[in-house]
This record gives sequence, C-alpha cells and structure tokens, in this order.
Amino acid sequence: MFGYVRPPQDLSEEERKRFGRAYCGLCHVLGERYGTAARFILNYDFTFLAILLSEKGEGTVRHGRCAAHPVHGQDRLESTEALALAADESVILAYWQARDGVEDHDWFHGLKYRGASAVLERAYRKAAAARPEFNASTRRQLAALAELEKESCPSMDRAADTFAVLLQGAAQAVDEPVRRRVLEQIFYHLGRWVYLVDAADDLKKDAASGNYNPVALRYGLADGLWTEEARKSFAVTLDHSIHMMATAFELWDFGVWTPVLETTLYAGLFRVGKAVLDGTFRGGGGNKREAQEKNT
Repeated sequence: MFGYVRPPQDLSEEERKRFGRAYCGLCHVLGERYGTAARFILNYDFTFLAILLSEKGEGTVRHGRCAAHPVHGQDRLESTEALALAADESVILAYWQARDGVEDHDWFHGLKYRGASAVLERAYRKAAAARPEFNASTRRQLAALAELEKESCPSMDRAADTFAVLLQGAAQAVDEPVRRRVLEQIFYHLGRWVYLVDAADDLKKDAASGNYNPVALRYGLADGLWTEEARKSFAVTLDHSIHMMATAFELWDFGVWTPVLETTLYAGLFRVGKAVLDGTFRGGGGNKREAQEKNT
C-alpha cells in the first residue's frame, strides 16, 4: 500500500506499545516466511492490515533481539495465522505496487521499481502459491485499473472502485462469514480512500509528468492545483469513505485492538486526508527506522 494509514500520535503509551508489538511481530513473520529482504516492505499500512485480520486477543508476546534491536531486544507478537496471512498479502501487494511503478515510469525513473520487484520476485512467487485467490484477484483488478488508465477514464469513482475491490480481497481467506463481511466492507472503503488520497497527493507530480490522475480529470484541475470548490467536494468524498469504514467497524468486536483501530479510523485517517488537501502531508509510510524510534 501507499503509506497513508498511520496511527495517531496521541495513542496512550499502552496502545503504542501494543501497536509496536504487532509491527515487530509482522516484521518477524515476514523474515521467517520470506527472508530478510522482505522485512523492508514493512510499514504502518501492512501492520494495520495485520491488526484488522487478527483475533480479539493479542496473542503470545515474545521478547527477543534482532538486527534492529541487537542489544536490548524488543517485544513482539508470536506468529499467528493472521500475521502469516497479512505477511503473504503484504508481499503480493508490495510486489504488484513495484510492478505498477515500472509501468508508470520511463526506463531511468523506473529503475528503483525494477530493483524492488526483482528483489521481491522469489518471495512473491511463494506468497502467490500460498494465496492464489488473493493474487489472482489482485492481478485482475490491476489489469482493469490499467485499462482505465490507458483510456484516461474520467470517472474517479470507477477507478477508485477498482482498487477498492482489490483491497476487499484481503478478507477472502477469513472463515467466519459475518466477520468476513465486516472486513470486506472495511477493506473496500479503505481501498477507495487510499486510492483517492494517493491520487490527490500526486496531483502536481502527475500534472508535470502527464500521468493519469482521475481526481484531476473529475474536477478539471489544471497544473495540479485545487479550486476551493473542488477541494471541499473532494473532502466530502474522502470523509464518506471513512464514515463507511466506521459503520462496518462498529458491527464487530475487535477486542484488544479496538482502541488502536478506533483512533486510526476516527482521527488518523481524517488527519492524513486534511494534510494531503492542505499540501502539508509528508510521505514515508512508517518505515522500520521511524517506527522503531517511536516504539522504543
């Protein structure tokens, strides 16, 4: 994913530590299943995915050393089915995001994306074999999105819906029917929100490069600059997606993860959306070093 799903900084100390244990747990599972290189795809977005997929209890907590914490070690969650699923889906999403970067850039500017996809190639093949349905649905939706981009489809909703359906597929491996439907709704509207906020964040860059941007086409924006009317209308669209996520969220008991999820849905996403629209958002997505500094 893109680095827009971030836990608010006003979480309690207890909840920051809980989030940190999930973050380090996912990192450890990525390393166990796919090797050290796969750990570098870790970000806050994928941790949020893992938390949503997790059971109500936190699970077993281990304390151990790793390359990032070689002296004092760090608490982390022991591997679970949810963490394994999140790790597999994260690898698939990261790989196809890298491949999308290759398609969107010329040879020189696409070098880093080629490098990333090459490094992830082996891990991707293993993840795709473990989660063939999710890989197939991801490829199908990305192909549909590529067609919309090729024809410069002016419908912001069609493009956002295509990515929303892609992320909705992250819940298909959940067995319990009601929980699966709740997660499908959360992932669908999260995918829609992520796609739209990413397009808004890229307005100026896409205007300069000539890349497809459905938000610019929808509102007729020139040179990547908002009109006040368009900005207000788009903010309503972003907020609607968050409201729909929250509506689905209230239908299920997420146990110990409820405070982290509540603050992310009811505060964190609104803050990121506002920062993107104000032009004050700074990307990064919660890389390993940043998270380690905040959780130590």
